[in-house]
Amino acid sequence: MVVEIILNVRGHLSTRTIIYGCIQSEAQLLLETPLTALHKALGAKLVPFAGYSMPISYPSGIIAEHNHTRSQAGLFDVSHMGQITVTGDDVAKRLERIMPNDFLGLSPMASAYGLLMNDVGGVRDDLIATNLGDGRFYLVVNASNKHDDIAYLKSSLPDLTFELHEDRALLAIQGPEARAVMARLGAAGRELGFMKAAQDQIDGIDVWITCSGYTGEDGFEISVSASEAARIAQCLLAEPEVEAIGLGARDSLRLEAGLCLHGHELSPHITPVEAGVSWAISKERRESGSRAGGYPGASVIHQQLADGVARKRVGLRVEGRRPVRTGEALLDSEGNEVGTICSDAFGASIGGPLAMGFVRAECSQVGSGLHVIVRGKQVDLTVVGLPFVPNRYRRS
Repeated sequence: MVVEIILNVRGHLSTRTIIYGCIQSEAQLLLETPLTALHKALGAKLVPFAGYSMPISYPSGIIAEHNHTRSQAGLFDVSHMGQITVTGDDVAKRLERIMPNDFLGLSPMASAYGLLMNDVGGVRDDLIATNLGDGRFYLVVNASNKHDDIAYLKSSLPDLTFELHEDRALLAIQGPEARAVMARLGAAGRELGFMKAAQDQIDGIDVWITCSGYTGEDGFEISVSASEAARIAQCLLAEPEVEAIGLGARDSLRLEAGLCLHGHELSPHITPVEAGVSWAISKERRESGSRAGGYPGASVIHQQLADGVARKRVGLRVEGRRPVRTGEALLDSEGNEVGTICSDAFGASIGGPLAMGFVRAECSQVGSGLHVIVRGKQVDLTVVGLPFVPNRYRRS
């Protein structure tokens, strides 16, 4: 099941739900997170997303939620994501068989952005991997892919044990005030740097914290037992800087931050080189590296890194106020189709619609002019550098 989140220029929201396979009732399809009752109490608008009933917005609306996260701190329920613990012998070395990361060099209690690759250089899923420091790794994978991911991991690396933690919740607190909030509630949040992890307690409850997120802001993800999730959420919401934020603002924030969404900017048919995330391919795993290749699709990636690609992901600033839509064809000045829009949103931080797309390499230079046809009218776009809004991660 896929939900397309559509936010128009005035901040009004609609959704388009597409169900693949057998038609079933929503009640049969949708799961709930440990925070669903809290979302309802807060007046959230709940929609189907990745098989779950999820909050897309709260009464203040998506634009207000977006701006609050940029200026203070937003709390997101991301419990639908897959949390996986990996155990066994030589976990780091074995994970390198299916991902182009330097996991052998990843420090204890450090995280890395990882890519599960396929044989044609496409991306099965993107994830965050953390070295727990005791021989185990902790993975956070996308909600819509988590069951396929666990099946693939088990079949590809049968000597390792993969445990999907359905009994845990995941919360994200993001924004420039997130660190001050976390510092008041526990010890770890005060000094934890970007892509680092720690165990801590909040209100006497054991939590696992990583300094990461999906908004471009400083922030944290908090893994906690499902039975204690509502208490942690209420503890965070009691802080004056924190408000609950839904999926609508999460999407517009990540797009402004220039971050990829699997199924849009990454997919089994899109390579990391085309998507502009070549930095996720560790130098040790590149053709000239000390542990070159050895993962699915490595030969394709090596060739693309050497020779370039025919299409590239770009940022697109929409001229005017008319929104564009994912899937619309991008045209050059002569009306030739040169690409496709892969994500769109209203960028509250920049005061107008924006998008990302894949275009022919010769059209990818910053400043290039493109257009789409929306209901018979031409809408002009300009290729811009990413991110649209500077990222504000705390590096140390």
